[in-house]
Amino acid sequence: MLPSRSVRALVVALFAVLLGALLPATAAQAASRTVQGGRLDWGIKSSFQSYVTGPIAQGSWGLTGGAATVGGSQFRFHSATGSYDPTSGEFRAGFSGGVRFVGHQRSDGTNQLDLTISRPTIRISGGGGTLYADMVSKDRESGRVTNSAQVPLATLGLSGIDMRGGTTPIALTSVPATLTAQGATAFAGYYTAGTPLDPITLSVDTKAPAGAPAASTSPSPSPSKTKKAEKTAGRFEDAAVDWGVRRTYREYVTGSIAQGKWTLADGAQDGGALFRFPQGKGTYDAKKQSLDAAFAGSVRFTGKGGLDLELAGVTVKVASGKGTLRADVTSEGPTREDVPLVTFAAEDLTPKDGLAVLTEAPATLTADGAEAFGSLYSAGTAMDPVSLAVTVDAKAALPALPDLGTTAEPSATPSKKPATTASVQPVAAESGSGSGPYLAAGGGAVLLAAAGGGLWLALRRRTAARNT
Repeated sequence: MLPSRSVRALVVALFAVLLGALLPATAAQAASRTVQGGRLDWGIKSSFQSYVTGPIAQGSWGLTGGAATVGGSQFRFHSATGSYDPTSGEFRAGFSGGVRFVGHQRSDGTNQLDLTISRPTIRISGGGGTLYADMVSKDRESGRVTNSAQVPLATLGLSGIDMRGGTTPIALTSVPATLTAQGATAFAGYYTAGTPLDPITLSVDTKAPAGAPAASTSPSPSPSKTKKAEKTAGRFEDAAVDWGVRRTYREYVTGSIAQGKWTLADGAQDGGALFRFPQGKGTYDAKKQSLDAAFAGSVRFTGKGGLDLELAGVTVKVASGKGTLRADVTSEGPTREDVPLVTFAAEDLTPKDGLAVLTEAPATLTADGAEAFGSLYSAGTAMDPVSLAVTVDAKAALPALPDLGTTAEPSATPSKKPATTASVQPVAAESGSGSGPYLAAGGGAVLLAAAGGGLWLALRRRTAARNT
């Protein structure tokens, strides 16, 4: 049996070793994280949407900066950037995209109502939160236009939400929003301060502080190889086609009638307002400005009422200033291959700096395309525009796609359980109504070896007591 002094020395030594192992991990977990990628879904105020498009204002709304729609009344803002401190819970995320409302058209063609809301930003600190946005509004009486950056538009109801301890992704769902006094002014006086706005829902990815840059696993092509590739007749490096099918069709699929969704497969990417079909293969002639390319990826729309439509095997042909987008269509019965869905103007597909781009070319539904959509639309209907990008130089890059982040799947009910395990899920106390907002935060604490379990538990209890 060891003397008591030796036992004490051994305990102290073990404590020092374990504490040394614990502190770096704790510091790493507590370090501020970068928000990189994600989306915010917000209807602003659904009754305002109805007013704008209704019989009184007889107006409309339009999307800018890559914003999209979700369901029947929500706008999706994309490409979150910002920061998150898991120790304090401070959170900042700015999103891209905007929506413009116009209505009450005058005899001279101008609109009495003209309001643009863009670049929403969420800031949370000390238990409170605010939604900011860029605002361009026209006064109803004078017609004076005011352009304001990052107006504190709404306060957020965050009661019961603990923002501490998360990693990625972080999701807030159905958070109440209330119009501020400054927001009421920027809203051109259509509502007073304190008016409830639509709740917000967001999901963002967070990234730990960057360490040493990783070595590249893909060696850059040598100048001789690049030069040879450029001179190869008809060859191109990469290509992608972006097409949202049709905005109102997407809204129908995810809206209250079909209550459906779309599913992407085989490399297709979701940009919110569009789908990207990547990895183009084929031929391109810069002199003739012609393209014949096949792309990867598929999109499948499903919903109630027997809705089931898949578009795959997308191809694009451009010649003589005109383009056609085709796809294999699976709906009722066997798959129909290489169906010409839409045509579009493609008058200029000249490469510049190694990249040939066609941006948002208006697209028209073909007769075969109308049949593919079950005659929901007639031939000649305007569909979503088509964008093309073709790289003829290995150093050129395709245009960036709006970044919606990964999908967060928080539980339906907030949890009161503290974050003490290795798989932290909700870190929110239940709201008073039991159906309020919640936070989902991935990641969590790293457990030490079993030999040090008793000491870890004691330290953890002390840490939890300080954070309560």
